[in-house]
Amino acid sequence: MDRPRKILRLTGADTNSFLQGLITNDLDAMGDGLLYAALLTPQGKYIADFFLCRDRDSILLDADAEQAPALVTRLGMYKLRADVTIEMTDLHLHRGMDAVPADGLKDPRAKGLGWRAYRETEAALNTANWTAVYVDHGVPSSGIELTGDSYILENGFERLNGVDFRKGCYVGQEVTARMKHKTELRKGLAIVSIDGAAPLGTPITRDGRSVGVLFSQADGKALAYLRFDRAGEDMQAGDASVKLM
Repeated sequence: MDRPRKILRLTGADTNSFLQGLITNDLDAMGDGLLYAALLTPQGKYIADFFLCRDRDSILLDADAEQAPALVTRLGMYKLRADVTIEMTDLHLHRGMDAVPADGLKDPRAKGLGWRAYRETEAALNTANWTAVYVDHGVPSSGIELTGDSYILENGFERLNGVDFRKGCYVGQEVTARMKHKTELRKGLAIVSIDGAAPLGTPITRDGRSVGVLFSQADGKALAYLRFDRAGEDMQAGDASVKLM
C-alpha cells in the first residue's frame, strides 16, 4: 500500500539545533541530499519517520500525510522558545526509478529505491509498484509496519541509514542505544515468501504457536514482523503459506 505524503517546511535561526536534539539521525550529515530519520517517544517507541532536505534557508520535511498534523503538534510542543516556524506546504512529492532529474534527490535508505523531488506541480500517476519495491528491500511503511508500538531497530533503521549512534542525545536515544549495544534483537522485520494471500495484520503461526504478523505483500513476497526464536519451516498466515527468505 502506497500512502500519500505531506511536505512541511521548517524555518528560523534555531531550526538545525532544534531538529538535531530530536531526530534519530545526524542532521550535520545531510549535506545537499536527503536524510532519513525518525521521531521517537522518550521510551524509544516510534512516532513518525520522514525525509529531510535543505531548501535555501529552510528545511523540508517529507512525512506520511496522515501523521503530518500530529507531527506538527508534537514538534510544536518541543519548540518552546526556539526560533523555529513549522508550517504545511502545498508542495507535491514526485518519485521515480529512472535517471535522477536535476531537482531529484536519491533515496538514502538503500540503492534501488529511486529518487524523490518536491515540486509545486502535482505528480502524474506513477506506474511504479512501490509496494513491491519496498518489500524487495525490506523497507517498512508508516502506519503499516511502523506503528506506535514499533522500535526502529527491529524495523531495520540501522540498515536503512535512519539512525546515527554517534550524534549524541535525542529523544528516545537511551533506549535505542541500549537495544543496539546490550541486547540481541529477538523480534524484527523480515522478508518472507508467501504462497497465497492474507490481509494486512494476519497473525503468523507455526506448530500452533504465534510467530508474528504479516504485512505488505507483492509478487509472492511479504514483510513480516517475526519472533526469530519461533520462526522456521511451515509457517501459516491464514490460508497462506509463509517461508523465510
